[in-house]
This record gives sequence, structure tokens and C-alpha cells, in this order.
Amino acid sequence: MNILVTGCNGQLGNEIQLLQKQHPEHTYYNTDVAELDITNQLAVEQFVTEHAIDGIINCAAYTAVDKAENDNEKATTLNTVAPAYLAAAIDKRGGWIIQISTDYVFDGKSYIPYTEDTTPCPNSVYGSTKLAGELGVQKFCRRALIIRTAWLYSTFGNNFVKTMLRLGTEREQLGVIFDQIGTPTYARDLAAAIMTIVTKGIHPGIYHYSNEGVCSWYDFTIAIHRLAGIQCNVRPLHTSEYPTPAHRPAYSVLDKTKIKTTYNIDIPHWETSLRECVEKLTLL
Repeated sequence: MNILVTGCNGQLGNEIQLLQKQHPEHTYYNTDVAELDITNQLAVEQFVTEHAIDGIINCAAYTAVDKAENDNEKATTLNTVAPAYLAAAIDKRGGWIIQISTDYVFDGKSYIPYTEDTTPCPNSVYGSTKLAGELGVQKFCRRALIIRTAWLYSTFGNNFVKTMLRLGTEREQLGVIFDQIGTPTYARDLAAAIMTIVTKGIHPGIYHYSNEGVCSWYDFTIAIHRLAGIQCNVRPLHTSEYPTPAHRPAYSVLDKTKIKTTYNIDIPHWETSLRECVEKLTLL
């Protein structure tokens, strides 16, 4: 197959590129904005047609959650409009699209893990634009597969793990929120799951993917520092002590039963994957 990967310079896009060597049976077109402007409908249609694209993995997104609150137009263009362009273009070829979405489509008021059947209720511009993106790809592509994920990190780009490693060495004391509960996701694991889906075949619909287990940002930080051998006094903060422009879900644990049973995927515990990532980062 000819597969278009958008947002290839991001965390997930970079991890997917590393795994492509294990799947030489496909031809990959790894693009970011310099190679393909996915907000340009004509450019998208031309690219998909000229390269005879069979499937799209859309890793591109506006992910600056707080900035999105005052930049609704740009967030909507990247998270809602562009995915619809990609979906419509690939549908004309009878192809498929894998759209990456987020736990932010939920308001975080639940206390049991969210399933794919839970009614979304976003409480931020970022979450609202990503939910609209889900609806768009499903509307315009008959073979649309959506993966909601959460708390993404990797050895690439900027992310929470890298920030806590840096701050842990720069400061003697840190305050980290303890009353927001979810699950970290190692982008490498998500990329592997996506490659499994491509190999086994597209079963359209919505799926949830994060690593196994549950923690708070405070717990996550403690584990990051322990694995890196960092001595830092980390104290728990209430969300109210660290106000941000965008509302963040207090509870956003995702139920992953559907993706595990449909694709027979074995998902590692978050701390197992975190250990792997921290080891890689300390060698860089």
C-alpha cells in the first residue's frame, strides 16, 4: 500500500517513521507542513491522487491546549477542517484514514474508565475541535478509524517527561498536580499499535489507546525522577493552585478493551514503558 503519514515531525509521527523499516511491504509518504499543507484542500486532493495513496495516518494536530482557548480559528483549521479534507480525499479512492484524537473529548467528571460508547462532552476549545474532527472524518470517509489517546510522551519533541527531567535537575523543589487522574501513553507503543492495525486491516470506528494502569501527574513525576535517579522534593498541588486557560479533565482514564480484543494488542503498563523512554533519554 501507499500510505500517507501527516505530522511526521511530531512525537507520534517520528515513532511511526522508526517502525516503518519493519514494514517494507508498504511505501510511506512522510509529510509535515513543508511537504504538504493539509489545510489546503486542493493540495490534499492532488497529493492523494498523484501518489495513489491507499491510506492515511493523520498525526498532525494543533495540540497547544492553553493557546487554543484564544486561537480558536487555527485550532479549528488544523483539528477539524484539515482532517475532513484528508478523509474526503482518501474516500474517493476507497481508502482508509486513521485519525488520532484525545481524552479531552470528555469533561473528566466520570469516575470509571471511559469507553468508546460514552457520550463525549468536551470542556475546552482543544477538546471541541478534536471532537469535531472525529465527526468530520467519519462523515467524509467510510473507512475511518479514530484512536483517542492521552498524556502522550516520547523521546521526540516537547512533552511532560522531558520537562520533569529538566526541572528535576534544575530545581530543589517542584509542585505537581495530584488531582488529575489518567494514564500516560508512550508514543512508541501507540505507533506499534497503529502499525498492527494497518497490518491486520481497518475495522472502522472509534478506539481508545493509552498504556495500562492509572496515575496522577504527581505520581507520574515521582516515577520519572525515580527512574532517572533524580533527587527532587516533589509536592502535590491541587488544580486550583495551578490555574490554566484551558479546562483539563480531572479524570480521563480510557477503557481499552475494544482495541485489545479487536486487534489482539498487548498493552504495556505505563511504568514499564516510561522506564524504556527514560533510559533512552538518559543516553541521548
